[in-house]
Amino acid sequence: MREPKYRFFTAKELKPSGWLREQLRIQAEGLCGNLDKVWPDIRDSRWIGGDREGWERVPYWLDGFIPMAWLLDDEDLKRRARFYIDAILERQNGDGWICPCSREERRLYDVWAVFLVCKALVLYHDCTGDERVHGAVYRALKSLYFHLETTTLFGWGSSRWFECLIPLRWLYERAPERWMTALAVTLKTQGVNWKALFHDWPYGESQGPGRWNFMTHVVNLAMCLKSEALYESFMAPPGPARNAGAEFAGEALRILLRDHGMPIGHFTGDECLAGRGPIAGTELCGIVEAMYSCEWLLALGAGDIWADRLESLAFNGLPAACSADMWSHQYDQMSNQVQCARLEKSHFTTNNGEAHLFGLEPHFGCCTANFGQGWPKLVLSGILGEDSGLAVGAIVPCVLDTAVEGVPVRCELQTGYPFEDGYRVIVTAEKPVTFSLSLRFPASARNIRVNGEVVSAARCVIQKTWKGKTEIRAEMDFAAEMVPFSLGKPDVPLFFCRRGNLVFALPVKARREKREYTRDGVERKFPYCDYELYGESPWNFAFKGGGLRFVRRGLEGPAFARDTENAPVSLRALGVPVDWPLVNGAAFPFPASLEPLGAEEEIKLVPYGRTDLRMTLLPLLDMFSNPVGY
Repeated sequence: MREPKYRFFTAKELKPSGWLREQLRIQAEGLCGNLDKVWPDIRDSRWIGGDREGWERVPYWLDGFIPMAWLLDDEDLKRRARFYIDAILERQNGDGWICPCSREERRLYDVWAVFLVCKALVLYHDCTGDERVHGAVYRALKSLYFHLETTTLFGWGSSRWFECLIPLRWLYERAPERWMTALAVTLKTQGVNWKALFHDWPYGESQGPGRWNFMTHVVNLAMCLKSEALYESFMAPPGPARNAGAEFAGEALRILLRDHGMPIGHFTGDECLAGRGPIAGTELCGIVEAMYSCEWLLALGAGDIWADRLESLAFNGLPAACSADMWSHQYDQMSNQVQCARLEKSHFTTNNGEAHLFGLEPHFGCCTANFGQGWPKLVLSGILGEDSGLAVGAIVPCVLDTAVEGVPVRCELQTGYPFEDGYRVIVTAEKPVTFSLSLRFPASARNIRVNGEVVSAARCVIQKTWKGKTEIRAEMDFAAEMVPFSLGKPDVPLFFCRRGNLVFALPVKARREKREYTRDGVERKFPYCDYELYGESPWNFAFKGGGLRFVRRGLEGPAFARDTENAPVSLRALGVPVDWPLVNGAAFPFPASLEPLGAEEEIKLVPYGRTDLRMTLLPLLDMFSNPVGY
């Protein structure tokens, strides 16, 4: 096994601060922090002896709930997490089988849930040190090893085989045994060959409505980005990385963005790949799983570009898919989203006409259980450990308390980024200790300065003997840009606006209509009810010229509040209204005409992640000497 370039600290050592702590607190007070009280699939799950879902939903939920509880150091959340872990461990079979099904049901039970529950158990051990976990994960994975001798991987387990390498790696690092490497080989051999799929990529376009398969499923694709890097790292002998896993991830994402990309740096999938259209959706599970892939790729040495991609997803796609209070979320979000009402005829590839509503479990409940991992795992990617010292990963406010060569060290990352252009690192050492501090800068940053000195590289490594309290100031600038985005058919490019890793959009004022009802025994009532959103402000604009003016107001209140009037940063552009039809509750993918319907005016674009309704992709009027309909 090869050691990763960076190692993650645990939620005992690393804590959120600033705006990121506030995001976690909002999440804890919203759906993620209350699903065990209000949602039958968690509250009455077979995992704890009930009669409801006994597959992925409790492990999905714990995968976010556990680190959230310990990052916030909240005793009530911790107590409730322990209840579920105790119930799972108490019900593990004598032969190691850990999932809640009978022996007769095992052959038809998709073992994706085994991978997932073992990942959650490892997280729990990292937070608590509970040594019951080692034995439970050991028995569960050895049971899986024997199970796969007679029952070949299928379904989600086959598509997500590499996820099992995460708890398997943890086990191997603690006490390696030969069957563990044999299990890794079995998983890869029986699982989907994602590398072969991308080598001969057959899915350059959306497969059209009703065409569902595992190969085009957006969440599987988001997860698979880390597959080769995880396997290569697990199986490789100690020494320098070959980086074949990094090459695979980069090429796979390049293909996905080329054929199905979105302005936020993700790819569509509602729920399967859906092309580059502005009203093609992408699933919230896909956002948080792509974030997790980026985090592992960064840790495994695939390059700082994965930190940029992580930030783009975290600052744009993740907050936009959840209401500001995190009591409701979407299954599918869209780049151009001017209404979120039930569709009589769904335009999504395979999802129903409710998938874009904000609610408890729109379309399907996987995202309800799974979205909670996004913010906590982002915290754990803020400051990373490496052989020579500490490194900045994602630029987020957090505080690390650790020991370096036996000396207690505190490393605090203070920042309002991405709403301010820089950060401060404050290192406090109880007595002199020598180590390196590696500062990261986004690829789009320019005019980088560290304590006033110009830096030309994407990383600045400070190697010194630290004593007492030392403050490092990292400053940088970003340029606002208008980026072309081709739909292919018709071949008229739309444009979106970006500054650094923040995407900006024209906000559309939303009227929210509350829907309270019960379906299939699941009650929706305030605050965990459904909402339909209707646009109440003009959205049918084209850009008039490519000039952008950046305005900074400063961050006050929650980072991703829907208060667009007081957005901490904004871009101002000239726009003109054009004929842009609303068809079946959605903005048509492109205008009916580029003939201006009124005088030009200044329009205000705000961070994408602060919008419920928005227009992100607009045409640029001045590209065409004679604007005509198309």
